[in-house]
Amino acid sequence: MKKRFVVLSGAGISAESGIATFRGSDGLWEGYSIEEVASPEGFARNPELVLDFYNQRRKNVMESKPNIAHKLIAKMEDQFEVLVVTQNVDDLHERAGSSHVYHLHGEIIKARSIRNPEVVVTLESPYLRMGDLGEDEAQLRPHIVWFGEAVPMINEAAKIVSTADHLL
Repeated sequence: MKKRFVVLSGAGISAESGIATFRGSDGLWEGYSIEEVASPEGFARNPELVLDFYNQRRKNVMESKPNIAHKLIAKMEDQFEVLVVTQNVDDLHERAGSSHVYHLHGEIIKARSIRNPEVVVTLESPYLRMGDLGEDEAQLRPHIVWFGEAVPMINEAAKIVSTADHLL
């Protein structure tokens, strides 16, 4: 049986790939308040602003490439069972080849229904607009955990971490 490594991943790993962190000196919050672009209330007040904010982030993610750290973590799967628990919303771990990635804060390349969070679609384009509907015919929003929302993966992530032979 392979030893289990759990990798806890955050913004620093993707910064090397050109993805801005949220709280850094040139972070994504510069010029925006959290309430404006990362809360259900902000989306209700100005959905176009919120969609545009995430469209810009999504475009950046889709143009970025996994870096050596993402690739090395994926390569570890040759010898170990590797589970990545990440706060990042990008898909660079998956594109590097990691098989088991758990996104605590959602996934920017996906959108979900405002009516039913179980209705999730993968976006082919960086652009999500008002009028883009899910299969339930409700508006789609970024598949991101916003401030004030519960983190649905937190219990599963805690279980994963508790089963680790090694944490990175």
